[in-house]
Amino acid sequence: MTSVIVNEIRKGFYLDSVALMRYSRAIAGLDGIEEAALMMGTPANRQIMIDAGLLDESGKAAEGGDLVIGIRARDRASADHALAESRALLDQPAAAGKEGSQWKPRSLRAAIKAAPNANLALISVPGDFAIAEARKAIRRGLHAMIFSDNVDIAAEAELKREAKELGRLVMGPDCGTAIINGVPLAFANVVPRGNVGVVGASGTGTQEVTCLVAQLGGGISHAIGVGGRDLKPEVGAVSTLMAIDALDADPQTGHLVLVSKPPEEAIAARVLERVAKSPKPVTICFIGAPQLDMPANAKQVHTLKAAALNALGLDDEGEGETLDASVRAEKGRTRVEGLFSGGTLCAEAQVVFRDAGETVISNAAVPGVSAIGASSGGHRMIDLGDDEYTRGKPHPMIDPSVRDDALAAAFAEKDIAVILVDVVIGYGAHADPAAHLSGLVKEHGHGGGPLVIASVTGTEQDPQVRSAQVARLKAAGVHVAPTNADAARWALVAIQAD
Repeated sequence: MTSVIVNEIRKGFYLDSVALMRYSRAIAGLDGIEEAALMMGTPANRQIMIDAGLLDESGKAAEGGDLVIGIRARDRASADHALAESRALLDQPAAAGKEGSQWKPRSLRAAIKAAPNANLALISVPGDFAIAEARKAIRRGLHAMIFSDNVDIAAEAELKREAKELGRLVMGPDCGTAIINGVPLAFANVVPRGNVGVVGASGTGTQEVTCLVAQLGGGISHAIGVGGRDLKPEVGAVSTLMAIDALDADPQTGHLVLVSKPPEEAIAARVLERVAKSPKPVTICFIGAPQLDMPANAKQVHTLKAAALNALGLDDEGEGETLDASVRAEKGRTRVEGLFSGGTLCAEAQVVFRDAGETVISNAAVPGVSAIGASSGGHRMIDLGDDEYTRGKPHPMIDPSVRDDALAAAFAEKDIAVILVDVVIGYGAHADPAAHLSGLVKEHGHGGGPLVIASVTGTEQDPQVRSAQVARLKAAGVHVAPTNADAARWALVAIQAD
């Protein structure tokens, strides 16, 4: 049977990508729908929709400032119903405005006029337009947090150099997490104020550290995201160095934590040279990096858990919590499958396994770990937030069903002893990821098979409530470790037990 494709273009209609991902998920879940996406009509997004078989000739005419509805259905009636539902979702904000909701500015100029005392602009527009909007912000005296991705790295470097000259900090592009003056921005958690300042080139890494600091009784002064490419040679750590300057000057910050995947040697040396000048103690967590020569005021740690412990002056040398005797794999099962929504959490698990002498492969390999395809053996750690899994689809933190097929496949493999997963909550994340995961575990995990070991990144004050998420997972038979690093260590013990 031939599928039916319907498209609709809304000229000059913009919605945030996170909202569009949620809408896309809702429409794709309707009866009779094979695939659906609501996206801005940038060249990159149009190609994603073409590759997914969602655009006809009319849809291909969209431009970057247009919103495109793309639906592929089994029949015309299902397609028409899905199109009507899409229109209803998109018209909700307009309908709310007619009912007297608070006026929202439609331009940066109008926003500044409405809030003249603001000093930070959060930019979340298609990547093709993000640099231009951020440049307007910094030239009007605002710092900028750029949530948008798909930004040219040369343009990022140029923007950050200009911002430095103007004394303005640029967080991002692709900055998904920040906490400024106690306010969580984008994908972030509710944590108490305190004296630990975080500079993060990693969103989920920053979330894990800030949440663990909170759980250990500490608090966060600021968590400054810099974007995943700030420590690339092309950018030169401009925002990282400025963030260190800002935290050094902040009287509320007593200890700095730097979180990133391993930078190249020259960039690491540049950052450490600046760290050596700080009057404050610094914890360096470059996930997967070799041991570096640290300045006197700094300590290098190799897991996010150790970073949180060290920031609070606690022992960071332990190997994790005591295991329950039930956390033991079935005989004959020897392999661990890690299915992660957080890229840095995936990297941390790789480090734990690598440093234990285990063979590991990954689609987002850290140093010392083989890429999938380059090696066929060993434990496998998958970053489901990588582009190959999220092109045209919501991130797994927004839509946990992205993990469903991989989880079902892992349960079916006879040699898998442990399925290792993360659950990340907080603002921006799914409303109840533990309930979704628990349903799948109950469906596929009955009658033996792989253990499921999880960790929950979040706090009691988050909308999803960490303890409630943990309880749902345990009720489904999931073993819940205190931290992501502990979960990886639990998996090691489970497969090594006699």
